[in-house]
Amino acid sequence: MSMALKQVFNKDKTFRPKRKFEPGTQRFELHKKAQASLNAGLDLKQAVQLPHGEDLNDWVAVHVVDFFNRINLIYGTISDSCTDQTCPVMSGGPKYEYRWQDEHKYKRPTALSAPKYMSLLMDWIEVQINNENIFPTNVGTPFPKTFMQVAKKILSRLFRVFVHVYIHHFDRVSQMGAEAHVNTCYKHFYYFVTEFNLTDHKELEYCHGHESHIQHRKMF
Repeated sequence: MSMALKQVFNKDKTFRPKRKFEPGTQRFELHKKAQASLNAGLDLKQAVQLPHGEDLNDWVAVHVVDFFNRINLIYGTISDSCTDQTCPVMSGGPKYEYRWQDEHKYKRPTALSAPKYMSLLMDWIEVQINNENIFPTNVGTPFPKTFMQVAKKILSRLFRVFVHVYIHHFDRVSQMGAEAHVNTCYKHFYYFVTEFNLTDHKELEYCHGHESHIQHRKMF
């Protein structure tokens, strides 16, 4: 990564504080293993595969947190150009509108501006990944039966961030010289969620239906 790009992807631009793994924990060791595969230039299709002898829940948990960190960083770099005025509706092009729904204020799918949607999304994900009952950090503490369901929901919603950035803000990404970095992150994400069937097919169909917008031919 160039010095200019490092300045773009700095901690001040992070949309939300990064979630870190505690050194010495099994999750931290898995995180290091995953990063080592990427840094070694291993093919991404191979890099996402579950290492021999490792628990799938642990592997997914590590990647959910990692993708949360990476994607909120990517969004943070373009957030100054994603406002209530420029993006009054959270969308991925004219035919795809993403509505927010949760168990509190928005009990029905509600149309929101992109920055409002992003803020609610990142807040919601932070609550999930910091909940020991969903993402246990201690070795030996079992994952809940609903873990994969929650992980799938998180990743499906994070995928929408990628779509919004590619469709509405890719010119900004290109101006910063961050196109290759974002493309690699997206490719890594795509291979991971398809390897373990962690994103709704209807969400991924968008990618295949809009190759020219999401640079699909360039990345795969």
